[in-house]
Amino acid sequence: MFAQTDGEHHGVLVYQNLLNVLNALSVIDDLNCIVFTGDLTQDHSIESYQLFQQAFSYAIDNFDLECDLYWLAGNHDELELLQLHLTHDRISAAKNLELEHWQLILVNSKSDTPAGFVNNQELSRIEGLSQNKNSLVFMHHHPIDVNYFIDKHGLLNKTEFWQVANQCKNIKGIFHGHIHQGLTIDKSSEYSIPVHACPATSIQFDPNSTTVSALRQGPGYRLINLFNNDKYTTELFYLDK
Repeated sequence: MFAQTDGEHHGVLVYQNLLNVLNALSVIDDLNCIVFTGDLTQDHSIESYQLFQQAFSYAIDNFDLECDLYWLAGNHDELELLQLHLTHDRISAAKNLELEHWQLILVNSKSDTPAGFVNNQELSRIEGLSQNKNSLVFMHHHPIDVNYFIDKHGLLNKTEFWQVANQCKNIKGIFHGHIHQGLTIDKSSEYSIPVHACPATSIQFDPNSTTVSALRQGPGYRLINLFNNDKYTTELFYLDK
């Protein structure tokens, strides 16, 4: 987001894209919540945070969007500004969501650089997840390399993160933003948990470029369906550009 509603990122009107995605989400039956995986702002302005809240409020009033929104800080975001300006009663700063059969944990991976770092306090939160429920982990930075330029801004302490995550047998999936692509990397001998990247509401990165370049692809979102056992499904949806 930018300070103005007509702000463009690589030729894309990001405010309108966000409205279009919220409109698409509003027609989904039994939607429990929205998790925004970070990088709310592009220009780091206070107004960009205010416009994000304005878009969400507009979706509630005009699209009958009924669920709450939870957020993570991305590398572009400032935690203090997120907390100060996202004050709508349907926007929550909570980082643990308890459902009947599932628990969702929103892990802070923001560091002092564009790269990510999960500190010891956050690692302890993961270790402390209840073993009586299935769990999903949400974070901004990607914990597995995706083999394009964004990897230079990936998670710095991948080894420590996976040492903890691999030991938590009730974590069924990890979801992240940051890479501006909707990808899934299934578990392997090294990583025991499937990792799902969420697409952006702004632009999707071209993985064949050595720097930021936008694909001719519309905004997207990832839908997660949770079941009353240890199973879930997830699908990607993209809107017209």
